[in-house]
Amino acid sequence: MTSSAPNPIQAFLEECRKEYAQIQTELKEVDILIQQSAGEVDRLAQRSTQAANRLQQVEAHFDTIPRQDIRDAYQALIEVQQRLFTMRGQLEKLQSDQRHLQRYARLLQKIPESFQESPFPEERTQGAPESVPAVVRAIEAQERERQILARQMHDGPAQALTNLVLQAEICERLFEVDPERARAELANLKTTVTATFQRVRKFISNLRPMMLDDLGLVPTLRRYIEDIGEGDGLRVNLTITGRERRFASHKEVTVFRVIQELLVNAREVSEANRAQVNVDLGEDRILVSVEDDGTGFEMSELGKGSATAEKMGLETLRERVEILGGRFQIESSPGRGTRATFELPLP
Repeated sequence: MTSSAPNPIQAFLEECRKEYAQIQTELKEVDILIQQSAGEVDRLAQRSTQAANRLQQVEAHFDTIPRQDIRDAYQALIEVQQRLFTMRGQLEKLQSDQRHLQRYARLLQKIPESFQESPFPEERTQGAPESVPAVVRAIEAQERERQILARQMHDGPAQALTNLVLQAEICERLFEVDPERARAELANLKTTVTATFQRVRKFISNLRPMMLDDLGLVPTLRRYIEDIGEGDGLRVNLTITGRERRFASHKEVTVFRVIQELLVNAREVSEANRAQVNVDLGEDRILVSVEDDGTGFEMSELGKGSATAEKMGLETLRERVEILGGRFQIESSPGRGTRATFELPLP
């Protein structure tokens, strides 16, 4: 009795299934590498800013700074910029590999359809909303929020205080060689301290505006956008429709924070000049849209763990909205700006 020959189509489909499973494993590995590389790029960018500020301070007092300090400042900046250039290249290569693997996986998924077979099972990515309890998603969103806060603290008040220490050291050295110039530097230091104090107050206000608790969302938004127009270089127009009223504090905070972060992205990431914020206060829901005229980006760059999504904090914003039963969407294309919309149910 002869055994029947294996079905060549079934054998081919089995090979495709194995290949698809292997691609999914590789995608997970690449995703981890991308997250690690993006984090390293952020850290190196911060170090590059610090080194550049240090060099600027050294150059401003070239005559009084020891030669070794000058050499060290230049060397530190060169080294960190070289490392940053290398890591950015590595990150771009990983993102390119990720896109190619994703296209290959989509192609493999279509093969069973040609033979009228059931499609390959989808691999659930780690951390997908449908597979993670709400409490875990909330904790993860909170941790991402703290990471963003730590980065903002480092780039803002912490960096300003570091510069103050450097200026104080320069004043200390000048007192030994040129007291008159030292007094002038002390006057500059006092001006810098005052400016830094204002920046710290603004930072604290951005963390939790007191108006939000006292007066509610709409007055706080109006004040916040007025402040942006006064000094941040982004012109924002705010349109409020519907019946203005107070609602649950945690929802007011969420709406304000999401709008705030989207406007920060418009200014710092998209380099926009103008933005339009629309807030529609319906009876049973609040609908918000934020649209800017910035550089925009390819929607394909918003994959989970991508550098663009990480840089803009979009996953955190999406989590905050969806945890409260809302929806979050974003649309963008290169050269045509970005439009984000989100909706939250109201009791």
